[in-house]
Amino acid sequence: MHLFCHEQPETLSIETEVVDARPGKIVLSRSPFYPGGGGQLADRGVIRWQGGEAKVTGFEASAGKLWHLLDTEAEVSGALEAAVDADFRLTMRQLHTATHILNALVFKAFDGALVTGVQMAEDGSARMDFDLPGADNDRLRALEGPINETIREDLAVNFVYVPMHEAQAEHGLIRSRSVAPPPTPDGKIRVVKIVGLDRQACGGTHLASTGNSPPVRILKIDNKGRHNRRVRIALEKN
Repeated sequence: MHLFCHEQPETLSIETEVVDARPGKIVLSRSPFYPGGGGQLADRGVIRWQGGEAKVTGFEASAGKLWHLLDTEAEVSGALEAAVDADFRLTMRQLHTATHILNALVFKAFDGALVTGVQMAEDGSARMDFDLPGADNDRLRALEGPINETIREDLAVNFVYVPMHEAQAEHGLIRSRSVAPPPTPDGKIRVVKIVGLDRQACGGTHLASTGNSPPVRILKIDNKGRHNRRVRIALEKN
């Protein structure tokens, strides 16, 4: 689907209105929130209306509608402000961009290894699982330098929409063994490109350029069964 946060990721607060409501949840005419997916946590934030305010605690997709779950049972209707938690969104954008860089470097260094799982955490850490039977963990640890070199190069990050059949035909565009971002209503898939490095299908939010990320550390590498290697990374804190 096309999300406002994909088209305007820097716009974190908008005026919008309720188009459907139930106790504890609402549907908005447009929403700045990323609802989560692909290992990225959903945005946090608030809605404010005349006479009230509520936290957005989660999201629920049903019958083509995106319900915003609230920490109130109050009856919310009409015009309101929807505002995303800026610090949390930035952390997720930085982490998601870092996982793309790691993914690109592993894909190139290990003969097209695919992702078998990914999860980002609110503390600025993430883990990525790769199908890497017999891989040398020291070679994986050595990728920390190239990751941070890519960050320092400040490469532009942009996106395009590609017809699903073209994405499936292009080797390496869809990297996950388990999931791919859902297609848009017109049958296209969102592809994120780090200029000069890599492009891959993804539905999350990312930085406009790699230089907006702090350096990244590889914390640990675990062997998960016969095939998988789990790489744990973290953003360096100021």
